[in-house]
Amino acid sequence: MLKLLHTADWQIGKLYGQFEPDDAALLAEARFAAVERLAQLASVQGVHMVLVAGDVFDAQGVAERTIHRLFNCLRGYAGPWVMIPGNHDAALSESVWTRAARLGAIPPNVTVCLAPGAVQFDTLRVAVLTAPLTQRITHSDLTAIFAAIDTPAGFHRIGLAHGSVQGILAEGIDSSNPIAAGRAAEARLDYLALGDWHGCRQIDARTWYSGTPETDRFRANDSGRALIVEIASPGAEPVVTPVVTGQYRWFDESATLQVASDLDVLLARLAAFGHADVVQLTLDGQTDLAGHARLRDALAQTQGRVRSFTADLSALRVAPTEDDIDALAADGYLGDVIAELRTLQGNSDGEAETARDALVLLAGLLRDRRGASGGAR
Repeated sequence: MLKLLHTADWQIGKLYGQFEPDDAALLAEARFAAVERLAQLASVQGVHMVLVAGDVFDAQGVAERTIHRLFNCLRGYAGPWVMIPGNHDAALSESVWTRAARLGAIPPNVTVCLAPGAVQFDTLRVAVLTAPLTQRITHSDLTAIFAAIDTPAGFHRIGLAHGSVQGILAEGIDSSNPIAAGRAAEARLDYLALGDWHGCRQIDARTWYSGTPETDRFRANDSGRALIVEIASPGAEPVVTPVVTGQYRWFDESATLQVASDLDVLLARLAAFGHADVVQLTLDGQTDLAGHARLRDALAQTQGRVRSFTADLSALRVAPTEDDIDALAADGYLGDVIAELRTLQGNSDGEAETARDALVLLAGLLRDRRGASGGAR
């Protein structure tokens, strides 16, 4: 029985520039922690080998400290690690890999495959056929050589590649770094471990994407996984078990507010998020002033509870009811201002969002003034 751990797309050094600096730093740190969990998982599961199918680093120019930290994260598993470069860390003549070698950062149990070919592990009776990317974008199938590579009789044939399986993944993402569908069968592979697609996905009985071990985007693609692969004997069909490895869960939420119950449903959804969640929220529709106050309080509480939270309210209109206006006791000039702001929210240009914000601000000031005068009596 051969037992493997398949992982890919660690993207070490990813910057998360769309987030606030504190959140970005913690999300970047989580990627190192994910690798440490992978090493622990490999040790606990007693796998014979860890396969890393490219994009170990997010960019060629990561700091030296980042390189050293990454390889130190592997210490929890003393068995063999086999890595290939992907499109983010391609094996250029001068690359993050050549820098790592000069720094002496690569441990002896880590094999980095910078050229296509086969790496044999005689004691395990395993041959790993590798197709590393030697440039960021290719338009030829680097795995085409696998069928022509001879391996010793009785050895497992394991493929390791980074790219897009043609005709399988979504249209528009398989134009570069192509991999032919059916490659595992054509090249007599027991298993083909792939990287590049960040979600866990089965292509056929012998071909899988592991996805990234720590989710890094809002796309719902079953990320935050690694794969335990068990093969009873050379030629046997592998048994593949996805294992959750991610720390953070990412949610892309949207809602349209029209009636009071819509707001109640939204607030219940927000209340369900916890400290391990990264959430972005987009709202449209309309709410009255009382509803907007409830929403504002809920957003503030969510912001303080989750790992990261952003909310886009630019398409949300505030529509004060007559009761709202009466409660503000805004007559005369202030009443006219409120009426004009309500009208401006119907514009299609940038005035609508400004008018909404001004209306909410004015309502808050009037409520505060009324509260202060009431407290003074």
